[in-house]
Amino acid sequence: MFRTARTTPLFPGWDRPRALEAWREAASLVATRWQSFREAEPESRAFAFASYVAALDAEEAAAAEVAALASSAAA
Repeated sequence: MFRTARTTPLFPGWDRPRALEAWREAASLVATRWQSFREAEPESRAFAFASYVAALDAEEAAAAEVAALASSAAA
């Protein structure tokens, strides 16, 4: 992904350690949801995959927050 504009942090009151912790938790959830998808029975695989994709989206948002905080600290 290429950033073309400066982003506004999703959680303006958060500091970097809290944002990093949120990202770590989101990344852990991705791993958990992936394992659930892999172990899902055929009839529940679609739901398990949707849950995995939602976890990926949350992890992406948390990573973007960390990046936004890092870029604002560097500016």
